[in-house]
Amino acid sequence: MAIFDKFQSLTDNHDLVKSFGQSPSSLQFEEIISPTEAVLNGRRTILLGTNNYLGMTFDETCIEKGVAALREEGTGTTGSRIANGSYNGHKALENELAEFYGMKEAMLFSTGYMANLGAIGTLAGRGDYLLIDADSHASIHDACKLSDAEVIRFRHNDPVNLAKKLERLADKPGEKLVIIESIYSMLGDTSPLKEMIAVKKKYGASLLIDEAHSLGVMGATGRGLCELAGVGDDIDFITGTFSKSVGTIGGFLVSNVPGLDIVRLASRPYMFTASLPPSVVATARAALSKIPHATELRTKLWDNATQLYAGLKNTGFDLGPQVSPIVAIRLSDPQKAVALWNGLLDAGLYTNLALPPATPLGWYLLRSSISAAHTSQQIALAVELCTRIGRELGLIPCPLKTGASVEMMNVGGTRKSATKPDSKRTAEPKKPAAQA
Repeated sequence: MAIFDKFQSLTDNHDLVKSFGQSPSSLQFEEIISPTEAVLNGRRTILLGTNNYLGMTFDETCIEKGVAALREEGTGTTGSRIANGSYNGHKALENELAEFYGMKEAMLFSTGYMANLGAIGTLAGRGDYLLIDADSHASIHDACKLSDAEVIRFRHNDPVNLAKKLERLADKPGEKLVIIESIYSMLGDTSPLKEMIAVKKKYGASLLIDEAHSLGVMGATGRGLCELAGVGDDIDFITGTFSKSVGTIGGFLVSNVPGLDIVRLASRPYMFTASLPPSVVATARAALSKIPHATELRTKLWDNATQLYAGLKNTGFDLGPQVSPIVAIRLSDPQKAVALWNGLLDAGLYTNLALPPATPLGWYLLRSSISAAHTSQQIALAVELCTRIGRELGLIPCPLKTGASVEMMNVGGTRKSATKPDSKRTAEPKKPAAQA
């Protein structure tokens, strides 16, 4: 057996993608122009898949703070904080994170992936139980492998199913740690947080929420879904990342649970990974200080998200269940998904191509992540390009003459009711008032 034979299904998928032209793994931008544009294959391309929700990557203050730290403290720490010690910026950022979330303590990690790996893999051990949402991010699944705890999956966003799982554990010793996400990264749907908290309280479990995609995006001051739902005091642990709204790299864990500092000595991903470079810490601090006051950016972000979601939905695409800064087109045909992705690239629009097993229910997804830096004209052009190429590929119906009707097929193969082009269009979805 050849060493790479075990990856045959992955190789087959990759070969399919390459057969249509571009491949996500080999895509290379020649120039990054702004948070929303780059040059790809000599063509200016709209970036609609970067997670750069507030456009912070080109914020002048963040850049200047990073440059200054680079000159004053060098390019890196060359070791972990346990081995090489902490820089002043590390502790300052942890204090600022704790204050931002209204928590007692915070820990920095070198990436958001490491934050989940280091937190979840350490908090639950032998004799404990990890209860995770079925659609959890890869970092959560990998963290469970690092832990010696028993792992139990519950149905996606289903507090009733979670309650059933916890009920069965009611008489068993050991800690029960429930893991959920605020905004799920593939389809952009949010957790029913209040209902989840009610369940965890009833059964005496602890709750960790990954706020990676809601930091800066939700809540009056950008503290995420916990702030929007008004449940910050009921959350035991929050993890997150700087690689989205904060515009750089790094991760964190914050908590009100006493004794969090011991995790520094028990978490192998923390102990054995080099700490964040001073320039990254400086840019993260600068961005974090702006987020509570970025009300206009959040309003623009949700306006853009609503415009894209409504435009694609009204055209006939099958999307995720709700408006969020993540808008995903769901397809069941892998070849047409790859063809649509390549067609959009050729037309000057970059999105994410997400394939099974990384996607829920085996969908093939064209995933977009919207930024406050996008203009309404860019969003309108994205809708236009998706519509034109989607029609060329037979993914959505072509416009009908007035009065005509037709029975269409959903992507999944079920029949849709007949529609008329001169009937009322679907109303634009509403966003929660507190999101703006």
